[in-house]
Amino acid sequence: MQGRIGAANVLSDLFAEGTEHVDYVLMLIAASRDMPDEERAICTREMIRGFRDACNECDAPITGGQTVLNPWPIIGGVATSIVSENEFIKSDGAKAGDVVILTKPLGTQVAVNVHQWKYKQNDSWKKCVDKELLDVEAAETMMHEAIVSMARLNRNGARLMLKHGAHAATDVTGFGILGHAQNLMDNQVDAVGMEIHTLPCIAGTTKINNEVFDFRLLLGYSAETSGGLLICVPEELADEFCRELEELDGCPAWIIGRVTDDPGRRATILDDLSIIEF
Repeated sequence: MQGRIGAANVLSDLFAEGTEHVDYVLMLIAASRDMPDEERAICTREMIRGFRDACNECDAPITGGQTVLNPWPIIGGVATSIVSENEFIKSDGAKAGDVVILTKPLGTQVAVNVHQWKYKQNDSWKKCVDKELLDVEAAETMMHEAIVSMARLNRNGARLMLKHGAHAATDVTGFGILGHAQNLMDNQVDAVGMEIHTLPCIAGTTKINNEVFDFRLLLGYSAETSGGLLICVPEELADEFCRELEELDGCPAWIIGRVTDDPGRRATILDDLSIIEF
């Protein structure tokens, strides 16, 4: 799964531009020099298999890359697509009045940390149990939902961006949703900002964030891996976009905010924030 998630994360950089076609991918892999030889061989082989599976799913040929040794295993890469001007969405065209769609729930950082706490049986896990926030089964369910989300390609979202007249988009990864929203607003042609009124989160992650450790999930700064697309779409087309994407992916997308006139180009989370747990 690590390999598949790594590929999904790489491919999202293209999908966030509204292009579903990938011309080639370079795979970058670090094999762990600290593992025993047999374990390293198995781990490296399985990461490559997962990476290749995700690329095959979207017909993205792997044409090369680089392999190095590292203390721990890493996989990533670079994806490239050569397109004409009418085959992708420039990420600078957001308009005041657009609504903002998010295509995956937040909370992967929280879920992965809970999984590590459970494995280590550390103080943070003991807090979870003592406060009756979750048990082993709930922690495993949370991690499963995070893995399924991270492993899902954003290709269908990209496919619908052109069809439904998206004006701008980005993917949500290491800077958190507010960090990426701010980066997006900083790069718009029009002087616009973004107001986020809803945060969809993996079930159980908000109470862990609030009662055990503050990952800044509800502030918009919890890091995501292979997160969803954050898309600015004309309001009259947004509901149909979400409906079609749910039909294709089998998972919902959410209208979470609005683009506003703002000379300061600020992305903000509103005080009367709504939380949806998925």
